[in-house]
Amino acid sequence: MKLSGYYPVLATPRIAESRDFYTTWFGFEIVFEADWYISLRRPGTDDEPTCELALLDPTHPTIPAGFGKPVQGILLNFEVDDVDAEWDRLVKTGGLHPELDLRTEDFGQRHFIIADPAGVLIDVITEVPPSPEFAALFT
Repeated sequence: MKLSGYYPVLATPRIAESRDFYTTWFGFEIVFEADWYISLRRPGTDDEPTCELALLDPTHPTIPAGFGKPVQGILLNFEVDDVDAEWDRLVKTGGLHPELDLRTEDFGQRHFIIADPAGVLIDVITEVPPSPEFAALFT
């Protein structure tokens, strides 16, 4: 299989609020917008990949019967160069509520978690050296 693209589509009744969240706080731009579907893209650079994300009204008729439910139980990882600076920007200055406070994990991450308007968790991460116990588990 040749994969020509990959991106998550989040089913949410809070499309406008979610659009504003991702464009305001994470630099996504609107590529397509209807009242039931919004496609977002964060343009890449020489040292950053292009990222895509879409938002979909879970009641739209393109959703198969029985599956039209808002997103639940998903965690998006946003890896950044300086998680402490993002903590300051998003939480201290921006006023976003942390679901998990900034901390360093033995498994090799310094991170914090916030939630988007639909309850999707956003894990903002900078990789750090893992403890020797966890370092042995990496391949």
